[in-house]
Amino acid sequence: MTVSPELTPAQRTEVELLARGRQEKSRTLRDLGLPETAESAHALLLRLGLWSEARTPYAERLQAATTPVDLPVPNFVPEPRLDLTHLEAYAIDDEGNRDPDDAVSVEPLSGGLTRLWVHVADVAALVPPGSALDLEARSRGATLYLPDQTIGMLPDALVEKAGLGLHPTSPALSVSLDLDEEGNAEAVDVQLTTVRVRRLTYSEAQARLEAGEGAFVALARLARASRTLREAEGALSIDLPEVRVKAGPDGVEVTPLPKPEMRTVVQECMTLAGWGAAIFGDDNELPLPFATQDYPTREVRGDTLSAQWARRKTLARTRFQPSPGPHHGMGLDLYVQVTSPMRRYLDLVVHQQLRAFLAGTEPMSGRELAAHMAQATLNADATRQAERLSRRHHTLRLIAAQPEREWPAVVVDRRGPQATMLIPELALDLPLSTPAAPGSQLRLRLGEVNLPALSVRARSV
Repeated sequence: MTVSPELTPAQRTEVELLARGRQEKSRTLRDLGLPETAESAHALLLRLGLWSEARTPYAERLQAATTPVDLPVPNFVPEPRLDLTHLEAYAIDDEGNRDPDDAVSVEPLSGGLTRLWVHVADVAALVPPGSALDLEARSRGATLYLPDQTIGMLPDALVEKAGLGLHPTSPALSVSLDLDEEGNAEAVDVQLTTVRVRRLTYSEAQARLEAGEGAFVALARLARASRTLREAEGALSIDLPEVRVKAGPDGVEVTPLPKPEMRTVVQECMTLAGWGAAIFGDDNELPLPFATQDYPTREVRGDTLSAQWARRKTLARTRFQPSPGPHHGMGLDLYVQVTSPMRRYLDLVVHQQLRAFLAGTEPMSGRELAAHMAQATLNADATRQAERLSRRHHTLRLIAAQPEREWPAVVVDRRGPQATMLIPELALDLPLSTPAAPGSQLRLRLGEVNLPALSVRARSV
């Protein structure tokens, strides 16, 4: 029988520092004959009841910022802007979204053209390069979305000032594309604007599309045409289960993410905005953090879950560079991320560069831009990894609370005797020794959840 030790306050602090990734050694663990690892420290704290199962240390271990930004936010300064308040603009997002930073409008033109407007919160007007807010955002790289909390890249006060649809009118940086019926762009432009935005959930927008409302029908038509063009250029379509994980001290909720057509419509509009901004930057010889991606390593056909899984594995990592290059996974000759400057630092940098050009001031050089990109990308990678690990942790909490439940799963990959199983309901993958071929459907019983190791034992039933 193993007797759990009692820790003095000093010993507890030492063990917690190791579990949080704040130090590499622990005399206490060594004296107890335990491995001096963050996982071992985590397990001990759980066993002694000093940490609850709701505690997730991954953001701290990865040195992602875990405290809100507490810096003053300036007010918008009056400046010339194109007045677009006569257009209906819609910020469409998930229910409960708290940082609305993009919206869409359509405007019919002569000659069978339609002008797609993508309006983005003019964050760069409040966060110029080199400011305290800019340096803080760069050090974080991105907003941290955890199942139990959201830690912004920028202060909540900035979101309140700049968020689209939070006031009767909003300052924006707007990208316009004049598109024909086939989705070809006849012209692109970027302007500082004033917009009037109405906020909608995806389900509300979907209902308006199904009711045949003109703006939503036009948006869907443009999105379908654009998607068809990109697929003809090699864009990959990957459709794997997605879930929303919400957690608290008393439990976890994992909800499959609904995928109405309006979700893909909005995504396509944001893609078009990134393409249009990239064209505008390239035409004006403006250094931007262009997103590039090499050709997929191989072609995968089919629409099954195992095919979707295999297709995703063929994608190379997206790279960012100050000069244009193709993004083969998206089927685009050049592309930047421009629609989330409140949530992603590189989007903010795009805005800063575009703003400098529009104002006739000196933008950052390619060399300076590259340095900012390198720092921000490293920090954003840590943020995204912390999110993935935290989601898995809380998903395993949900599994541990239902030890008798059977979960439908699909074999999506295999290497020798070991298969990779995907539980669509949880968007969770895990290993299993089984002779079943890819595409096979099994029912799994999950047990022996090990939170510190983020593992669970599966067996087919």
